Amino acid sequence: MAVLSPEAVEQEKKGVIIDGLKWFPLAKPLKMLRIFRTKFNGLKEVEEELKRVKIIGKYLAPDHLARSDEFVVDYRGNSQDEVLLCGLQEYVEGEILNPWGPLNKKHLISLWRRMVSDKTGASNLKAEQWLNVVRKGSEHFIGKVKRIIFEENHVPDLAGVGNLLITRSGNIKLVDINNISGVFFDKAIHLDDRGYPVCDKSIEALLLFEKGLLNKSISDENHLYKTFLDPDRIMAVKAAERKFFTSMDTSVSPSELS
Repeated sequence: MAVLSPEAVEQEKKGVIIDGLKWFPLAKPLKMLRIFRTKFNGLKEVEEELKRVKIIGKYLAPDHLARSDEFVVDYRGNSQDEVLLCGLQEYVEGEILNPWGPLNKKHLISLWRRMVSDKTGASNLKAEQWLNVVRKGSEHFIGKVKRIIFEENHVPDLAGVGNLLITRSGNIKLVDINNISGVFFDKAIHLDDRGYPVCDKSIEALLLFEKGLLNKSISDENHLYKTFLDPDRIMAVKAAERKFFTSMDTSVSPSELS
C-alpha cells in the first residue's frame, strides 16, 4: 500500500503546466505500508519475527535492503483481537529481478532501457558500464546472502517474483522481508506456514542468480548447493511446490514457467 503526499496526488489529478504543456505526473510514493502476512499468537512471536528481520538488516542494509520502520498494531476484526506486524518501507524505483526468468545480458539491458529516459541519449557504452555495476553489486549481494545462510542459518525469500528489484543505478534491493526462513542442513523439506518450501526455493533462486548474473559455473562440491540441489531432494521440493500451488488454486508455479 502506497503512502502518497497530498500535493503529488493533486498534481496527478489536475495536472501541472511545464513549458506550456499540461502534464499529469504519476504520484510517487513517499513510503510503502507493508503488513506481514504471518498470523501471530502474541507479542513473543512478533519479537521472534523482528529478530529475524534484524538479522537480514544486519547483512543487507543499507545497500541491498529497502529501509523500513516496523511497528505493531492491535487490530480488532470480526470481534477478535489480532496482533499485526507492519512496516513503513522506503519506496524503491526499479525493475523486478525474477530468478525464474532470463538473467542474461540482453534481458538486463532491456530492464536498463526501461529505466532510462529517451532524453538521456543512452549509449551502448553506458549500458556496458551499468552491467559492470550490476555484476559487482550482484556478487556483493550474493556473498551477503551466503553469509546469512552460513553464519545465521537463515535466508530471505528470494523465490517470490517481485521480492527483488534492480535499480537504475545498478543496485539490487530486497523489498520484501515477509517470509524469512530458517536454514537446516538436513534431509527434511522445511515448509513455511502455508506449506511452501521457501528455504529450498530461495537457495535454488540464489543459484540461478549466481549463474545468470555472474555467469559462473558452480562446482558440484559446493556444500550449499550440493545439499539443497540434490536430485532426490529437488523432486521432493517439486512435489511440495505442486501441492502448495494446488491448494492455492494455481496450476503453475513461477519456477515452472521458466
